[in-house]
Amino acid sequence: MRFLQSIHHIAIICADYNVSKHFYTEVLGFNIEREVYREARESYKLDLSLNGLYCIELFSFPNPPERPSRPEATGLRHIAFEVDDIEDSISYLKSKDVEAEPIRVDEFTGKRFTFFADPDGLPIELYEKNHPPQTI
Repeated sequence: MRFLQSIHHIAIICADYNVSKHFYTEVLGFNIEREVYREARESYKLDLSLNGLYCIELFSFPNPPERPSRPEATGLRHIAFEVDDIEDSISYLKSKDVEAEPIRVDEFTGKRFTFFADPDGLPIELYEKNHPPQTI
């Protein structure tokens, strides 16, 4: 029985709410759908959308523990976003003082991709959709 329809959202807990809010909205270009402060939990919840689709819930909590991402740890590895032009995307990130790793080529699809990190070190992948496949 198939009961899942689609991914509804990704929840991210950040260490510094204002820094992460700026990163996801001003650098990556997510739109704010709703922002609430939950006083009982001393926590913000920021609902973000991309191209009209609700996709990220950004949370703040007092003193959240760090989660290792390197070496790769069990659990969610990274989030990935599709882009039209990887070089343009990397140039844009660089203009915002965000460094991306060197471009790699997916050995199975021939498509190009790169990684960068959010303010808390969460790996984010950019995956180019339109570039002609590379010969491997």
